Formats: sequence, C-alpha cells, structure tokens
Amino acid sequence: MTKIQNSKHYDLEERTFLFARQVCTFVNKLPKTIPNIENGKQLVRSAGSVGANYIEANEALSKKDFNMRIKICRKEIKESRFWLRLSEPLPDYQKMKEKLINESIELMKIFGAIYRKSQ
Repeated sequence: MTKIQNSKHYDLEERTFLFARQVCTFVNKLPKTIPNIENGKQLVRSAGSVGANYIEANEALSKKDFNMRIKICRKEIKESRFWLRLSEPLPDYQKMKEKLINESIELMKIFGAIYRKSQ
C-alpha cells in the first residue's frame, strides 16, 4: 500500500473511534429511562463494533475476509443509526443526536462505497 492509502485507512479508523466515543458520551447524557438504558446498551455495542470490525478488515488475510468485515461495518453502523433514532434525549442533546445520525449515514455510505469498489 502507498502512504496515501495507509493515511486514508488511519483516518477512517480514527473517525470510527471518534464516533464510538461520541456515542458513549451521548448515551451517558440520556435520561435514565428503561428504554434509554436498554437501547443505549445496544447503541454502545453497535457503535464500538463498527471501528473494531474496520480494524479487522485492515488486517484481513484475504479479499473475502476484507469484504465480510466491511459488510459487517456497514451493518453495525446501520444498527447504530436505528438505536440513535430510538433514543429519547433531553432537548439540549437533540442536536447531538442529529449529528450522530448524520455521521452514521456518512459512514454507511463510505462503507458501502468501499464494499462496491472491492468487488
């Protein structure tokens, strides 16, 4: 790989890490209702899984393994978006929710493009 490609991989690793961290911050600020607690647990898991699977994709042993991990990244980011939409933040954190949903949509598109190009 060229230095530019490695830089791009690193940027997406960092971006998925930041998304997961921002999700954790958001979940900690949610009102402690039963739905928010349960949905928040799912959200934290799926958001963290995106970055973890992307790291695994970069260490893939084969093209098939890479493609599978990228598909999992896309699936997990779609799931994160679902749990974000279900969350019920206080009005002060509605903008944060919207930003996270927008980031999830962008990441979904990125992983979809990576998968299509790797075919």
